[in-house]
Amino acid sequence: MTPGAATNGHAVTTRTSELLRFATAGSVDDGKSTLIGRLLHDSKAIFEDQLEHVVRTSERRGDGYVNLALLTDGLRAEREQGITIDVAYRYFQTPRRKFVIADTPGHEQYTRNMVTGASTADLSIVLVDARKGVSEQTRRHAYIASLLRIPHLVVCVNKMDLVGYDEAAFDHVVEELTDWTARLDIGDVTFIPISALHGDNVVDRSLVMPWYDGPPLLYHLEHVVIAPDRNLTDLRFPVQWVIRVGGSQMNHHHDYRGYGGQIAGGVVHPGDEVMVLPSGRRTRVAAIETYDGPVETAFPNMSVTIRVDDDLDISRGDMIAEPEDPPLAARELDAMLCWMGQTPLRPGARLTIKHTTRITRARVEELDYRVEVNTLGHEPADQLALNEIGRVRIRAGSPLMADPYSRNRSTGSFILIDEASNDTVAAGMVLSAR
Repeated sequence: MTPGAATNGHAVTTRTSELLRFATAGSVDDGKSTLIGRLLHDSKAIFEDQLEHVVRTSERRGDGYVNLALLTDGLRAEREQGITIDVAYRYFQTPRRKFVIADTPGHEQYTRNMVTGASTADLSIVLVDARKGVSEQTRRHAYIASLLRIPHLVVCVNKMDLVGYDEAAFDHVVEELTDWTARLDIGDVTFIPISALHGDNVVDRSLVMPWYDGPPLLYHLEHVVIAPDRNLTDLRFPVQWVIRVGGSQMNHHHDYRGYGGQIAGGVVHPGDEVMVLPSGRRTRVAAIETYDGPVETAFPNMSVTIRVDDDLDISRGDMIAEPEDPPLAARELDAMLCWMGQTPLRPGARLTIKHTTRITRARVEELDYRVEVNTLGHEPADQLALNEIGRVRIRAGSPLMADPYSRNRSTGSFILIDEASNDTVAAGMVLSAR
C-alpha cells in the first residue's frame, strides 16, 4: 500500500509490523466464528480459493448467505475429537499491524484452553449475544482476563441485527458488565455493538447504528496502544542457553562466551551494570548481539545474546537482572493456579515447576481456597478439580527468580508438570515470592 493510502477512512503513512495478540472467547452460539471470518474476509486476509470454498459450502448447506463462520469451523471438527488443550491460532495483517488471534472455546469445561490461549494476549475480545445479555460465561471470561492481567478487554455485543439495532439492548449489556468489571482488575474496557453476520462495526462503520459514535472493531484493534503495558523498568533476562566458541572465530575474542535468551522486562544497553541471579554477582554488559548484528538497545520480547565483562559462572535458568531492584531468588510462592489435570490437585502433591528457563521440583504445600468464578467468592477446598482456579502455596526445590505477576507477566508465571506423564497440569500466576 502506498504512503497516504487510506484504510477505514483513515490515512496510513507508515507500514509497521507491531504485533497485537488477542484472544477471543464466547459461548457456543455467540457468533465468534462468524466474527473471526468477517475480520479475515473484510480485511482481505483470506485467499480467493478459501472464499470460493466457503461460498460453495454455504450454497450446498442451503445457508442462503456466505457463511463466514466456515472459515474457522473447519478446525472445530478436529478440535472436538478430544484434543486435550487446543487453541486455534490465526494470523492476519493490515497496513498498520500484524495480528495473532487465539480462538478459545468459552465453555466452563474449557477454562484451561482459555487460560492457555489468553496467557500471552495483549487484548481479549468477549462476545455477548445482544438477545441474551451477560451470561455466566461472559463473567467467567472477564474474570480470567483480569486474572491473567490482559490489559485491554473489548466486549462485542453481537447479533444487533436480531434486536433491530436497538440502542437500549446495547446499553443494558454495557451497564450490567460495567458493574461486574468494576469488581475486577481490568484497566481498559471497550464496548462495541456489532453484527458479525452483516459486518456492522467489524471492519467498517455501521450506517444502521448512528447512535454509536465509537470506532469499528478493526480500527480499535489497529490503534489500541499496547507498548506501555510492558514492563520497561525492571531488567529481566532469563538465560536460555550459554554460547561458547573457542579460538578467534567471533569478534576477535580468544574465547567467546555469550548468553542467549529473550528479554522479559526492562531495557538494557552495553555498559549497564547488571546482577546475575541466583549468585548475586555484579558485572557490566559488554555487548548485545542479535541475528542481524550488534545493537545498542534491547527491550522486551527481543531475542538477543548478551556478553558481560567478567568471567562469571552463568548457566541456563540463571537470570541477568536490574541490580537495584532484582527479583527475589525465592523458594516459596503464593500463587493463583488454574488446574488442568484430569486427576484433582491435593496438598502435598509433588510436581515439576517450569518458571522462565528454570526447571526444578516443587511441592504444593497448601491449598488456601478455590475461586467461585461466578460470584468471585472464595470457598475452602481440599482439592482443585479440572478447570478450577484456586490459591496455593508452593515450595520449590531450588530458587526461582520470580516477580509478582502484577509486575511482570513473564517472570510472574509458571507451569506445573506431572513427572510421570510429562503433561502440563497447571498454569500459575505468582502473587508473592519469598
